Amino acid sequence: MKFLFWLLGLFALAVALTLAAHNSGYVLLAYPPYRIEMSLSLFAAGMLALFVFGYLALRLLSAALNLPAYVRKFRSERTRAKGRSAMMEALGAFFEGRYAVAEKAAAHAMELGENSTLNPIIAARAAHELREFGKRDAYLAVAEDNTVGETTMRLMAATKFNLDQHQPLAALETLKSLREVGVRGHVGALHLELKAQQQAGKWDGVLDVVNQLEKREAINATYASQMRQQAWLEKIRNQTQNATELLTVWRSIPDELKQRTKIATAGARAFIQSGDCKNAQQVLTYSLNAQWDSDLVKLYGDCLAGDVIGQIEQAERWLKEHTDDAGLLLALGKLCLHQGLWGKAQSYLEASVSVSPSRAAYIMLGQLAEKLHKPDESLGYLQKVIELATEIEGGERRIGIGD
Repeated sequence: MKFLFWLLGLFALAVALTLAAHNSGYVLLAYPPYRIEMSLSLFAAGMLALFVFGYLALRLLSAALNLPAYVRKFRSERTRAKGRSAMMEALGAFFEGRYAVAEKAAAHAMELGENSTLNPIIAARAAHELREFGKRDAYLAVAEDNTVGETTMRLMAATKFNLDQHQPLAALETLKSLREVGVRGHVGALHLELKAQQQAGKWDGVLDVVNQLEKREAINATYASQMRQQAWLEKIRNQTQNATELLTVWRSIPDELKQRTKIATAGARAFIQSGDCKNAQQVLTYSLNAQWDSDLVKLYGDCLAGDVIGQIEQAERWLKEHTDDAGLLLALGKLCLHQGLWGKAQSYLEASVSVSPSRAAYIMLGQLAEKLHKPDESLGYLQKVIELATEIEGGERRIGIGD
């Protein structure tokens, strides 16, 4: 199509030149006493040349007048390009872990007029990694702005800095400011809040944040379960001196968690410390019936303020299914010793050490021998306690050397 237009244009030009060459017309310019006469073709050519010359002169004048503005624009664009290049260098260096280079490049980008809030944030985070907290805070102050996105970057960075320096309360205040500027349900902020609540020991807050993250499918199910378990363990441990509050906390725990050995162990110990052996027994019985644990059943023998006879009967029912459980035999020995059932106590304790020797069993056998006025046997059991302790200590040392 373009070739066709060019061909038509050439034909038109050829026709125009032919007509101009055979044109007999002329132009007369009179200004008394002067008189100029020229051909029409020459006049047309002169007018065309004059127009072209005028146009070029005007363009040259315009360029000369706009030259200072053009130079300023050129320099500004060149500086902006250098600033953007420095910012990209800072980003690359930061993610590569070259924090000194990242901080220097981001500062240089700011000097070049690159006014993106990303630069002071990068510089602040790089300075934080370099432990230069004064420079970090100065960069962070530069990043203050009213734009929601830029404010979010600054507050998120400030929260991370507070958490890294173990200042959870300051981190929570920063997160509160983040919510006030309209940022809600921010997954990254929720992860930071989870860490802050954990550091601050605010376990109700930990449970709440874990629930929010699970709703957004932003947390691994195993990790969420671990966080819940830790939160409930800490809530139990914080109430060991208040039986009423401890019972309230325990009733709030989901049934699935109550069956876990760690939760049941912490709950039973807390109830025993608070003097509530009845609830301690219930906790242990519920957990052991759901999932048997030899270490957990040892605590069953520490509940000595309730219905001990009933405890012995329950433990003997368990013994029918777990005949060689050293922990269960030890608990039965404790309970029988407490009730003055010397023969049964000795039988259960000796059975326990035959399955798995333990200092607790030997100590109780020594106490039983004293009650039966057998000092030599008591001394022998004490010697076994010392030997066993020496063996355990030696084994731990060998493991330490091997590591």
